[in-house]
Amino acid sequence: MKSFKFLYLFAFIFLASCSSDDDAPKLTIEANLVSNLHAPQEGGRGTPVSGAFTKFSFATGSITTDDINWDIAFRGTTIIVNGGESLGTIDEPARTGNASIYIASGSMATVKTVDESQLIQDSKTSYAIKPGSDNGWYNYAGDPTHVISPIPGKILVIKTTAGTYAKVEILSYYKDAPANPDAFTDPDSYYTFNYVYQPNVGVKTFE
Repeated sequence: MKSFKFLYLFAFIFLASCSSDDDAPKLTIEANLVSNLHAPQEGGRGTPVSGAFTKFSFATGSITTDDINWDIAFRGTTIIVNGGESLGTIDEPARTGNASIYIASGSMATVKTVDESQLIQDSKTSYAIKPGSDNGWYNYAGDPTHVISPIPGKILVIKTTAGTYAKVEILSYYKDAPANPDAFTDPDSYYTFNYVYQPNVGVKTFE
């Protein structure tokens, strides 16, 4: 009789545990706006670029100084991901995670799933998000305006260090996101972007 009771109790605990796992509520998808994330750089125009990268964590939804728990980072027009290897520029942080990224064509509404086959990481020879005008996320107008503008229809899709996913739409590179920025009077290196964060590990949809 004691043996029967023990087996019954074990089966009850096992089934209750399975039921608890199956019924565990999913975390809510987060949609947020980040304004004026400041990511200045030093140098350029023939001199070595330097200065700390501004690191961002989607899990916390904020800038972080943590050397390990960050997902993407910004410096000037450069965007890096916490995965792969450093290109070796001055003040560039070490990659401590396994994050990856790609640029999807579409809008925040139409980019609904993650295509893992496109995810790539930074390397010793190239950043995953290519620098330079029209190579990645932005266009540089050159003379006479010199304005840097996000390219419409370019959505950054990120696999985070935690194995979750996010998508980002960069809206502006100038402080307070002016509708018609003036590169000579509006402070630059201030990112404003929308993002959607899928906090459930392994879930590759944003719905």
